[in-house]
Amino acid sequence: MTVTPTALSPNLFKRGLAQGKKQPGLWLSLESPHVTEVLAGAGYDWLLLDMEHTCLDTSQVADHLRAAKGGTAELVVRIPWNEPVIVKRLLDAGVRSIMVPFVQGADEARRAVAATRYPPHGIRGVSGNMRANGFSRIKDYGQRYHEEQCIIVQIESPTAVAAIAEIGAVDGVDGIFVGPNDLAANMGLYGQPGAPEVRAVIAELHQAIRATGKAPGILNFNPAEARDLLKLGYDFIAAGSDLSILARRSEALLAELSA
Repeated sequence: MTVTPTALSPNLFKRGLAQGKKQPGLWLSLESPHVTEVLAGAGYDWLLLDMEHTCLDTSQVADHLRAAKGGTAELVVRIPWNEPVIVKRLLDAGVRSIMVPFVQGADEARRAVAATRYPPHGIRGVSGNMRANGFSRIKDYGQRYHEEQCIIVQIESPTAVAAIAEIGAVDGVDGIFVGPNDLAANMGLYGQPGAPEVRAVIAELHQAIRATGKAPGILNFNPAEARDLLKLGYDFIAAGSDLSILARRSEALLAELSA
């Protein structure tokens, strides 16, 4: 029997970011709660539910939260855009870890954080009875909710790279995540995240991010390269996706059978 919580549970992923713990994760693009349930128990520290490049809408996210419950992984939701209306709906549904794409500067980072906070610290609308507060059973939700919120902003352009010090200084940002594919595209190298110019920027970015006191993160689906990036200094990394595992492993299996 599922029991509605009466207290906030600790966000271990957020704590790990603050402690500099190495935390591998996976990307979720298949829009399947069943897949989320399988992968939530695989031992990873976090899963990224992608709303930017999928057809997921807010009404479906709660099913993924339920599917991830009981696993090892914190469910992080990447919103489609830095837009406060979708943020408040996701927060009320129980999302507490959010990734915000294409943050270009400190003002945009502040707006992202403000969307997650109640007044006077932000602009989040107040609902007294919702899934996030256990349907009013978590009595101190309004005072403590932000303690377990984890806000990650994405750096995806040279403009954002140049503004890392200012972005990292924004209170409420817990991590800064490098998007190699968009970074490459915005450097004029679409489809070439492994280009020497992009690699050179990535090799230095973790130091600039860490200097702000925030946790540096990145995406790389090549296991050897992902391992090297963790050794280099990135703390949390998306090392694969449900979609890529299904596509590439199914192809590899067929090749093995045909050998």
